[in-house]
Amino acid sequence: MEVDLCGNDSTRQQAEKIHRQFEAGKPRVATLRGLEGASPREQVRRRRGRRKKRWKKPAGEESGGECSRRMGRALPTCAPCLCLLATLSLALLVSCTSTSAQRADSLSKRSAHLKMDQALLLINNELPYEKFIVYWRSDQCYQCLYQTLDQRMESGSDVVVVDTRHPVTLQINATSGNTELCRIHYSFREFGNYSLWVKTNHSRTKDVTCEIIMNQNPGYSNLPIVIAFFIFVAIFIALSLGSFLLRLNTVQNWLCKRINPVETDRLINSELGSPNRADLCSQDAHYTTWNTVPQRLRSLDTFRGLSLIIMVFVNYGGGGYWFFKHQSWNGLTIADLVFPWFVFIMGTSIHLSLNSMLRKGNSKWKLFWKVLWRSIQLFLIGLFVINENYCRGPLSWSDLRIMGVLQRLSLTYLLVSVVELLFAKPIPDPMPQNRTCFVLQDVLPYWPQWLIILVLEAGWLCLTFLLPVPGCPMGYLGPGGIGDSGNYPNCTGGAAAYIDRLVLGEDHVYQHPTSNVVYKTTVPYDPEGILGTINSVLMAFLGLQAGKILVFYKNQHKQVLVRFFTWSVIMGVISAILTKCSTNEGFIPVNKNLWSVSYVTTLSSFAFFLLMLIYFLVDVRRFWMGGPFFYPEPKEWSCQISCMYTTVQKFGVTQTILCFP
Repeated sequence: MEVDLCGNDSTRQQAEKIHRQFEAGKPRVATLRGLEGASPREQVRRRRGRRKKRWKKPAGEESGGECSRRMGRALPTCAPCLCLLATLSLALLVSCTSTSAQRADSLSKRSAHLKMDQALLLINNELPYEKFIVYWRSDQCYQCLYQTLDQRMESGSDVVVVDTRHPVTLQINATSGNTELCRIHYSFREFGNYSLWVKTNHSRTKDVTCEIIMNQNPGYSNLPIVIAFFIFVAIFIALSLGSFLLRLNTVQNWLCKRINPVETDRLINSELGSPNRADLCSQDAHYTTWNTVPQRLRSLDTFRGLSLIIMVFVNYGGGGYWFFKHQSWNGLTIADLVFPWFVFIMGTSIHLSLNSMLRKGNSKWKLFWKVLWRSIQLFLIGLFVINENYCRGPLSWSDLRIMGVLQRLSLTYLLVSVVELLFAKPIPDPMPQNRTCFVLQDVLPYWPQWLIILVLEAGWLCLTFLLPVPGCPMGYLGPGGIGDSGNYPNCTGGAAAYIDRLVLGEDHVYQHPTSNVVYKTTVPYDPEGILGTINSVLMAFLGLQAGKILVFYKNQHKQVLVRFFTWSVIMGVISAILTKCSTNEGFIPVNKNLWSVSYVTTLSSFAFFLLMLIYFLVDVRRFWMGGPFFYPEPKEWSCQISCMYTTVQKFGVTQTILCFP
């Protein structure tokens, strides 16, 4: 009987297996004929000689002994890893094969063009001598007209594709008289296979029943997000555990000895003498340089990094998931959080930056020209460099989009900075202790600024609800198209769109708004238009207020946290009143396209709360350093994070040791 090792009867692999066991000190009972009692090396030699006639070594190939010796030294350490990898690969292959076999029928029935957020629906007509039409409407489309899904001309079955992002309502109407036969509300799942049965009731032949049956269980479409979440959690736990271990004295001492034990002992036990005065002076100067690194507000930089990562993920498609795309009209998605948070952070940075420069003695006029030049640069970059109308072909003056994201940021930055410079005074670093109105000291001295913002907001309200728009009702905030029962198809955006078309021209606004996907709108609309800039100024001013809190209550962490929480609650209450805690039924719904007041108050409430949480974790308790959303500058990294090598004086000599944050 011949031995079969790992499913292969090759002589060399058997020899290598025997040699590995010999090197590892594991005895093996010989089962080859004529080799009983022989040593492992003798078995290898005899086995090679026995197979020599049946196997001729190819030209240029190394001998079996040399291969055995090389593999014998390399494989014992990696063999368990290879076995584990092979086992996992086999399990994954079996799982994929079984899954493919289970879904073979559904894949064969599914259309080849089925995309994300779609499912297959098989419509079965069991009505005798009755034809019907199937209409559908998504729950995301508020008060929309029903759209035709399928038109049945005779009994039988037909296959259609349905949307799975939101629950839908199916309505079946008879072709004769267009009377409603039945209606059903259902939530389809992605890549599912369903059947709609339309038949008569057995007890009452005139009654029609509709029933949806799941033919094949759909897959879990959010599995990649769940896997990514657990991967990030595992990475976070590993990093936290590693940081904890590196702070232990035992681990630090062990690393010091492992890195350079001989050099460390030599420096300690040698008689090099004390360093001269020049060395000490240079060393003191070195530490002085490190300690004078300007400290940044780490929590604000972390908040900015978080917004930046979400922005990059959203701009690159968000994996195709609908909640990583902008909302069609009313409501919020994750993509709708990025822009207002950037505006909020910009407002906070404006106060911190201008206050710092005013304290250094810079004049307001000098700061104003600096702000103006930066705003012009931002506007021109958005106008000529990253203009969205490049997607339509070569850029020309006839269809140049004037407004945009950077244009909105430049105007907001200019207006908020001017309001701040008009009434700003340099705030001393150590605030005086005998202050009156301690609770509102960051609000009352700036009442002229609040008055200007309130006047701007009153102007937005008057223009939105009192400006007559031709062909549209007064104060219309809807999407137009098939929304509102199709009564106002060309009124998308109401007064905001009318002002943009009147001032900028219809060809100079955004031509592909998000509302045309669900509401089938045909008129252009710019979500970064003129009227919405007023509310972006309000958003930046609320961020400016957060900066005032950080300056007025510097190093008073409790006061900062209490005020952030208070402002978050105030903005949340205002949002609840304006929206009536609903998506579409409020006085002013949350709408990113309009940059409505409720949108600003809701996102500022989130921003205050999130900044409070990050400030507590990063700047107060230092449980978190802000990574991966924040990385310090190189000098700050050398001083605060790495600190891998430093020079100290011990036993009269200068030595280099390993240190940790």
